[in-house]
Amino acid sequence: MKQRARSHAGLEHRLGYRFADPDLLDRALTHSSALSPAKRIERSYQRLEFLGDRVLGLVVADMLYRRLPKANEGELSRTLNTLVRKETCAIIARQLDLGTEMNLGASEARTGGAAKEAILGDVAEAVIGAIYCDGGLGKAYEFVERMFGDQLVEGQGDRADAKTTLQEWAQARGLEPPAYIQTERTGPDHAPEFTISVALGDYDTISAIGPSKKIAEHKAAELFLIRQQVWQEPP
Repeated sequence: MKQRARSHAGLEHRLGYRFADPDLLDRALTHSSALSPAKRIERSYQRLEFLGDRVLGLVVADMLYRRLPKANEGELSRTLNTLVRKETCAIIARQLDLGTEMNLGASEARTGGAAKEAILGDVAEAVIGAIYCDGGLGKAYEFVERMFGDQLVEGQGDRADAKTTLQEWAQARGLEPPAYIQTERTGPDHAPEFTISVALGDYDTISAIGPSKKIAEHKAAELFLIRQQVWQEPP
């Protein structure tokens, strides 16, 4: 299978992780349709998907526990379920362009398997499982936190919707909407850090750092709301 022997160096760059055992990544990208029945358990992504699903759940649960100190069990569970569902994993798969890297059988390829949401979601989980097997929980944690960060912000509910809250607060005072300005970008392409300042009326600007512009903007808006005592600072 020459297709399965090709290099995935470009994907490793997008993942921000280089595999010590490239075969693990190859298996994570291999659909059962590309294999004979005798090899599907050993060589397809199914077992890695099973493992990656559990690793994803653990990492996201830990992230939510740390980032939402005031959320109760029900709120944490709802946010967790939003983040670990197949639709969210498929979004991550598209961001990483996993579809172009997949090993599919001829029939599945003809029917657009590389673009199917269910398959993309499965492959994203399999890649998480492969990173866990290759580099351990720490590397898997770093990957999930980096790739699912924006989705985590969107899934946090009212507390995370700092930008909307700040805009409504400004409108209630007759002010122009807040302006979010990128003042710095550091770090490598696969793990950047953005510094965003929020400017509003005559108030002093306030800045925050995040792994994406979106997260940094939310953090800056949250800091502004805390400073103005619209929100309370978490313990």
